[in-house]
Amino acid sequence: MLLSPTFSILLLQAASSLAIPGSVVKRADPVVQLDDTTVTGIANGTVNQFLGIPFAQPPVGSLRFQLPRPLPSYNESFPATAYGPVCPQQAFNLTIPSDLPAETQEVLEVMNSGSTRTISEDCLSLNVIAPANASVGSKHPVIVWIFGGGFEAGDPAATDGSVIVNKSIDLGVPVVYVSINYRTKVLITLAFGFLAGKEVQEAGIGNLGLQDQRLALKWIQRYIGQFGGDPSKVTIWGESAGAISVALQMVTNSGNAEGLFRAAFMQSGSPIPVGDIAHGQVYYDSLVNQTGCSNSSDTLKCLRGVPYDTLMDAVNNTPNIFSYQSLSLAWLPRVDGIFLTDDPQQLVLQGSVADVPFVTGDCNDEGTIFSFANLNVTTDDEFLTYIQMYYTPGASVDEVKQILDLYPQDPADGSPFNTSDQNALTPQSKRLAAFQGDAIFQGPRRSFLQQRAGKQETWSFCNKQSKALPYLGSYHGSDMESIWGDGAMSDYFLRFVTNLDPNGNTSINWPRYTLDSPNMLTLLDGSIPLQITQDDYRVEAMRGVSGLMLKYPL
Repeated sequence: MLLSPTFSILLLQAASSLAIPGSVVKRADPVVQLDDTTVTGIANGTVNQFLGIPFAQPPVGSLRFQLPRPLPSYNESFPATAYGPVCPQQAFNLTIPSDLPAETQEVLEVMNSGSTRTISEDCLSLNVIAPANASVGSKHPVIVWIFGGGFEAGDPAATDGSVIVNKSIDLGVPVVYVSINYRTKVLITLAFGFLAGKEVQEAGIGNLGLQDQRLALKWIQRYIGQFGGDPSKVTIWGESAGAISVALQMVTNSGNAEGLFRAAFMQSGSPIPVGDIAHGQVYYDSLVNQTGCSNSSDTLKCLRGVPYDTLMDAVNNTPNIFSYQSLSLAWLPRVDGIFLTDDPQQLVLQGSVADVPFVTGDCNDEGTIFSFANLNVTTDDEFLTYIQMYYTPGASVDEVKQILDLYPQDPADGSPFNTSDQNALTPQSKRLAAFQGDAIFQGPRRSFLQQRAGKQETWSFCNKQSKALPYLGSYHGSDMESIWGDGAMSDYFLRFVTNLDPNGNTSINWPRYTLDSPNMLTLLDGSIPLQITQDDYRVEAMRGVSGLMLKYPL
C-alpha cells in the first residue's frame, strides 16, 4: 500500500505469533540447491521459509543509483533464516489531531510508524515460503507480493506470507509465496529507487525500484522450481504503491511480460498519471545542494559517494506522503524513456498492456488518510490553488475550476462517502479526500478497466468495510484484512492465482467487468459481507479529473 500495514493486520499477526501450537514434532530444517550452493531455511509448521535470499549484487558504493545487476551464480552455502535488511526509508511526519476518536488515532499512528528493523542499502533480497511437502517437480502456482509504502517506505517482513500459504493448503490449492525487497523512496520512491531529473535520464537509471522488481521476477523464473513453484504460473500482486508497481510491470516493454507473470492482482493501485522524469528535477537539485554536490562537474557521481547518513538527511528534508502536497509525491515512477516510455495511462491507450487476466479494485474512501496532511485548506480559493499547484500545475485556472463543480464543497458529497455531513474535519477536508482518492486511485482504476474490458479477462472490487470508522471510513489499506486476514476475498484471490478465475466453491459468483456490465465485488460490513454492484458512481467527476490529469500528469 502507499502506507504501512493496517492496524487490523498488525493485530492479526500479533495474535498469530502468540498462538501456542499443540504437540508438534519439529521437522528438520529444509534445504534447497541454488547453482552450487545449499541454502538452509526454516521448518515452520506446515510451511518452509527461506528468508533474505539475495537476488542482485548489493547496490552500494559505485553501484548506488545504478541499474540492478544480477548475481553471476551462487557458490557458497548460506542460511536463509532471517529477513534481509529493510531498504532505506524516508521518515513520515503526519501530525495527528489530538481530539480524534481513539480508534481513528490508532489507525493513523500505525500508518505513521516506520520499520524498526535493520536498514541498509544492501537490501535487494527476497523471501520464499512454500508448503512443507513442496519439492522440485511440485509445480505449484506462485504468488509474488510487492509491498506498498508510497514508494517511500515498506518492508516485506510486515506481512507474513505463511498466512497465505496455509490458507492455500486448507483450500486444496497450494501455492508458493515470494515477497521481494526493492529500492523505495530511498528505496523505491525516495531518491534511492526513484531518483529523477535530466542527469538521471541521461545516465539511463530511472525507475530503479521497478527495475529491481523486474530483476527479482527474472530470478523467480530461474530458481523458483527448486522450491516447488511453477515459473509458468506466476501472479504478481501488490497493494497501494505495490499495486501501482504491478500495473507498471504490465505496461512496460510494449506490454511484453516476457513470460515473467501470467496474471496480476492490484489492491488500490492502477496505472497512474505521471509525466516526464524532468518533473522531479527540483528534488534532484535539492539533494545535490544539501549534500554538497552542487559544485561537482558530475553531480550523479558525487551523490554515489556521499555518506549514507548525509544522503538520508537530505532525503528526509524532501516532501513525503504525509507532507502538505500529499499524494503529489516527490519521488515516484516517472517517464524515463526506458522502463516507462510514456505516461502509463497513455501506454494503456496505446495498447501497451500485458495480455494477462487481472483484478484491480479500491477502497471506497481512498483519500481520507491523505486529507490529514492539508487541513489548513479551508476555502474554495485555497482548494483551487492547492489543486493547481500540486496536481495540475500546467492547467489554467478555468480548467481547474471544473474540479470545483465536479467535487462540491458540501460535506455530504465528500469522503467518507455516504456519511451525510458527518466526518468533516474542516469545510474542505471531505472534498479534498474525494478529489485525491479519485485522482490517484478510483479514476485510474476505472480508466484502466474501461480500456481493457473485452480485450482481456478483468475483474474489479470495491471495499466498503470499516465505513463507520470516524473521519476515515473505508480508508486506504482497509481491504488488506480481506485477503491477509482470511477475510471475504481470500478464497477468491487464491482461486484466481490457481485457475485465473476467482470463482469456484466461493460464496457468490464474481462476474467479469465488462463495458456493458461493469460489475464489482463489493465488500460490506454486517451480516451480508459480499454483494455485486455496478461501477457507475461519480461518473462525471472521475471522467473530468482523469481527463485533466491525463493532460497534465504529475
